[in-house]
Amino acid sequence: MFDLNRWLVAVSFLSFLSVDYVYAKKVHHKKHSHKVEEKETKKTDKKLDEKLGENPSSKPTTPFIGMPIDIDVDAREVYLIDSETGAVLLEKDATQPMHPSSMTKIMTAYLVIQKIKEGVIKPDTILTVSKNGWRVEGSSMFLNLNDQVSVADLLKGLIIQSGNDASVTLAENISGSEAAFAKEMTRVAHEMGATQTHFVNTSGLPVPEHLTTAKDLATISQRVIKDHSDYYPIYSEKEFSYGKIKQGNRNPLLYKNIGCDGIKTGSSSVAGYGMVASCLQDGRRLILVINGLKSMQARANEATKLITWGFRSFVNKEIATQGKVIGDIPVTYGEHDFVTAVVSAKRVITIPKAFESTLKTSIEAFPTVEAPVAAGTVLGKMTITSTALNEPIVIDLVAKAPVERAGLLKYLGQLLASPFKKK
Repeated sequence: MFDLNRWLVAVSFLSFLSVDYVYAKKVHHKKHSHKVEEKETKKTDKKLDEKLGENPSSKPTTPFIGMPIDIDVDAREVYLIDSETGAVLLEKDATQPMHPSSMTKIMTAYLVIQKIKEGVIKPDTILTVSKNGWRVEGSSMFLNLNDQVSVADLLKGLIIQSGNDASVTLAENISGSEAAFAKEMTRVAHEMGATQTHFVNTSGLPVPEHLTTAKDLATISQRVIKDHSDYYPIYSEKEFSYGKIKQGNRNPLLYKNIGCDGIKTGSSSVAGYGMVASCLQDGRRLILVINGLKSMQARANEATKLITWGFRSFVNKEIATQGKVIGDIPVTYGEHDFVTAVVSAKRVITIPKAFESTLKTSIEAFPTVEAPVAAGTVLGKMTITSTALNEPIVIDLVAKAPVERAGLLKYLGQLLASPFKKK
């Protein structure tokens, strides 16, 4: 007689060893006392030096076991993640409250685009610039009092030119007041999971209560790219003109050949110089948040260095392919003698390149199962380990197709034969 209880087809394992910065052109205009956000002054640097001296930063860390930090980190706050896997590649004070300055406008733009998609406004809706919008300090798209401007142009002025006047104009026309719009920004950010964020205004002008974290800004930016992919290309536009005044995008990484396609810079005397950057290389996207640098050039250098390090030091590996056949498992009392075991889900992980060769896979499958077996029934597990991982990754092996109970004659034959099977 056949020994069905001891037979198991051999399985095949997965193979695992398997700047120059062109900055935005400064615009001089006789309109009210707007100050271009990025203008560097000795006074600003002095204030920042004093603030940095008061609160020394912690050392950068990475959650991968044994992963050395082989790079100097100058930013006060850092958060670098792989967008696909969510893996944190580097962090430094990433959950500490910080002033986001004009990086606030990432959330402002998100909510404006959401209102467009909800039908509250349209890209060609014409809005009027109020006295508040005209008089607001800081970076500007140089709107004039009572200008009639389309939502589309205001959105570009907000994202590309970092216009505080654009943010106030959009907020007041959509929600009645900037405060009301900022309150909704906070609510939506919390719904995203950015729960340490509290917006008081739409521009990022320094206010003590206007706070976020590097981690929260990364969360919000991921949602921008995912939810509003049709509008996200605006962040990569290098210049925009309004009223015959051309301004360049302040994102320094757009001018470097490292795959950057967004997202937003910011600076203030309280926060220092910061930015959120998103870069794509060979289908892999990294999102970086930095803050607390002392100058535009320091920010550009730090962002370039950390993004380059992230792509160089880590790799994404598909450790499990959904539906991949692992083998056949004997079935007792079934209309078929075997059931095919497959991998239940796709799984991609980010791992340091130096630890890629330490990935190991083991498979445990049931020696036999009794019919009936439904499709998707767990038949075993695949376990992936590495010296770089905090804990093993376990993925179920499941039945590819159902196996019904055998008919009466076959069932009786198997039942009668079972006492004579070899032990």
